[in-house]
Amino acid sequence: MTLENILEHRRAIRKYDPNQPLEDSKVKDCIRMATLAPSSSNMQLWECYHVTDKDTLGKLAHACLDQGSARTAQQMVVFVTRQDLYRDHAQKVLRAAIDDILKNSPKDKQARRIRLQRLYYKRVMPMQYARFLGIKGLLNKILAQTIGLFRPIVRQVSEGEVSTVVHKSCALAVQTFMLAMSEKGYDTCPLEGFDSRLVKKALHLPYNRGINMVITCGVRLPEGVRGERFRLPFEEIYHKV
Repeated sequence: MTLENILEHRRAIRKYDPNQPLEDSKVKDCIRMATLAPSSSNMQLWECYHVTDKDTLGKLAHACLDQGSARTAQQMVVFVTRQDLYRDHAQKVLRAAIDDILKNSPKDKQARRIRLQRLYYKRVMPMQYARFLGIKGLLNKILAQTIGLFRPIVRQVSEGEVSTVVHKSCALAVQTFMLAMSEKGYDTCPLEGFDSRLVKKALHLPYNRGINMVITCGVRLPEGVRGERFRLPFEEIYHKV
C-alpha cells in the first residue's frame, strides 16, 4: 500500500473479529518499526509492553473501562514513558554520537563536535530531565526566562512541560506503530480512556511510569468501524505563512 492507502485504511476500531488471531512476530516487527520514530534529542524515553496473555488482556480491558475495543482485542500494546532513565539514555546516545563523529566527521572538526555533544548530554540533558517536586523545573524556568531576555532559548523547561515533551516523543512512536500495523493489514485503536493505576497493576509497573497510550490490536469486524470518518475542513487548519 502507498502511504495514502495506509492512512485511509487506518481507523479506530471498536470491535475485533474473535476468529482472526494476530501473528506475534508481525506485531513485534511493527513495534520494532516504531523505534524508528523521531525522539526529542534522540533520548527515546519510552518502552512498550506487548500483551498476548489472556488473563492480562482481561485485566487491561477492565482498566480500559470495559470498552468494546479493549474487550474484543486479540492483543494490546501499552506504550509507557520512562523519564527516569534520562541519565542512562543520555550516556548511550552520547557514546553513539561520539562513535559517529569519529567515523564520519572531518578530522579537523571532530574535537569541537565531540565537546559539544558531551556538553549537551552530560550537562543540558540532566538539567532538563531531572525532577524534584516541581522545584527543579521552576529553577529551570527562571533561568530560561532570564536568558530569553537576551537571545532565543527553549522555554518549555518546567517539569510539566518536559513531561509533555517525553509524551510527545512517545506518541510519535505510537503513531508509527499504528501505521505499520495498518500496512500489515492489522487494525488498532488508541485508547486514552483508562485507569492508569489499574493498567500499572496489570503490568506490575511502579508508580513512576507514565502510561502514554493503550493500543488495542486485532482484525476489524465491519461493525467495528463507527460511521464515516469526520475531519474538520482543511481550510480551517491549514495556514500558509
